[in-house]
Amino acid sequence: MLQSPTPKKRRRGRLFRFSSALVVLLAVAGYLVVQYVTGGRGGPGCKVVSGKDDGQAYEFSQEQTMNAATIAAVGTGRGMPERAVTIALATALQESQLVNIEHGDLDSLGLFQQRPSQGWGTKKEILDPTYAAGVFYEHLAKVNDYQQLPLTVAAQRVQRSGYPEAYAKHEPEATLLSAALTGQAAATLTCQGLPDTTRANTGPDAVRAALVRDFGRTVLKETGAEVTGDGSATKANVKSTPSPGATSTGGSSTVTLPVRSGSTRTGWQLAHWAVANSSVLHIERVSYAGREWAAGSADDPWHSTATKASGGVRIVTERQVGRK
Repeated sequence: MLQSPTPKKRRRGRLFRFSSALVVLLAVAGYLVVQYVTGGRGGPGCKVVSGKDDGQAYEFSQEQTMNAATIAAVGTGRGMPERAVTIALATALQESQLVNIEHGDLDSLGLFQQRPSQGWGTKKEILDPTYAAGVFYEHLAKVNDYQQLPLTVAAQRVQRSGYPEAYAKHEPEATLLSAALTGQAAATLTCQGLPDTTRANTGPDAVRAALVRDFGRTVLKETGAEVTGDGSATKANVKSTPSPGATSTGGSSTVTLPVRSGSTRTGWQLAHWAVANSSVLHIERVSYAGREWAAGSADDPWHSTATKASGGVRIVTERQVGRK
């Protein structure tokens, strides 16, 4: 006949089960926090550093960085100053951690947690990062002297948040992101660039379409291309040619975006934008002004190349032609 466990053994058993359950709950909680902060794309993936060699740096997921690049591109495409981009980035960091979420307080949605019921747009529009950034800038431009206001005050006059002081803690990282993504600080953004296998937006046409989506139709004209009515670009000065040895079943294609002399800031904005979008667009290499970034080399950031670039941003993207 089996003997019943003693009270002491039963207490040990309950304590063990409780401890095990607690460990599992903590692990799950930790996982959910990481997924929220990094945008559900695994590790950070991208890093932005200060252009002042002061050691300041922040890490983000590829999704967060891509959304940040869109916000910056929309801002500069509208002629907004770098300070406006910093305000927008800090706001999105606070509201959504730069993740395009489909939920929030009441009917709040998207990067900026904008509400359809408050006239910000339809649900579909608000969940479009380009639209969401654009309507944020529209409201910010109506704030008198917003460039001279503290960031929290400027953001609050647009957002009307219940926690207006919360924006302040994101100003340092937003400032670094803004400097990189507006081209003010050269070679300061790097990403792992691991291909996103869940999307098929690859090749030169996808790069050009994404450029027009974020910067507006004038971006390719400003870099020497013409944009037709359907949003596609001609081959005038924007080259889309296979690299040597490429075939119709694989290889790479190169998109070259000429940059006018003296417009190095524009060049670095385009180069950093390409790095930020490298995962979803399957971009393999980006080079500009004698520096080059390559996918899979997050620990080996922009390095000098043997030959100087001829004034343009070169984007080498994986080709999908003929793939099954």
